[in-house]
Amino acid sequence: MIVERLLKVALLGSSWVLYLLLFLSVVSFSAMFERYLFFKRHRVDFEALRKDVRKFLQDDDLPGLDKLLSASKAIEARVALEGLRWAAGGPGAISDAVESELARVKTELERGMNLLGTLGNNAPFVGLLGTVLGVIISFHALGEAGQNTQAMGGVMAGISEALVATGVGLFVALPAVVAYNNIQKRIGEVESQSLSLSKLLTAYVRTVDRANGIVPTHEAHSNRESADDLNDADERSSVKLAGATE
Repeated sequence: MIVERLLKVALLGSSWVLYLLLFLSVVSFSAMFERYLFFKRHRVDFEALRKDVRKFLQDDDLPGLDKLLSASKAIEARVALEGLRWAAGGPGAISDAVESELARVKTELERGMNLLGTLGNNAPFVGLLGTVLGVIISFHALGEAGQNTQAMGGVMAGISEALVATGVGLFVALPAVVAYNNIQKRIGEVESQSLSLSKLLTAYVRTVDRANGIVPTHEAHSNRESADDLNDADERSSVKLAGATE
């Protein structure tokens, strides 16, 4: 009973699968084109940007650096600018600000990634569904044809048409997978380059603090522990000397 009902559904045809795959291909290429324009719009010469940032820091020109980062269209500059505005709080504040901005920017970088990943993984199965439906229809027609050899040509033609669905599914999936991997690579580059600029900022803040005689908290704590150890050692030595004198 269930098999018969499913067979009736299958015999409705597989052409709708092809229309679905064509629609998904349009959606997929639209998402890829949008991501291409996005990264092209925000792409800059990172090495030149890094050299400019380094020069402004060496010249202690933070207002100039703020203008440079604000005028840049690079996402890395936007992240570094957020860290720069918290530079008064020290290296820890810069790192926290950069991580916060990266988390916010990541949602913008990954827009459309779920769609491309889903199509890359599942479009071949949609195409395979169309092929299976087409093969079911062809064998059903073969069963009804019986010994009619003239109907065999039509059955074979139906099977070959059914295989087209698998090809279309692969056509949708392969570009989506390639685009997904390339976008992932670009996102990794943006994150690493953003961290590179933030490291320059934290290095600058630490250098300025040392020049002003400001010792980092962990070093000050370590120095206090060393001083306490020396004082304890001196006290133990004094006790031993007192005991020996008595």
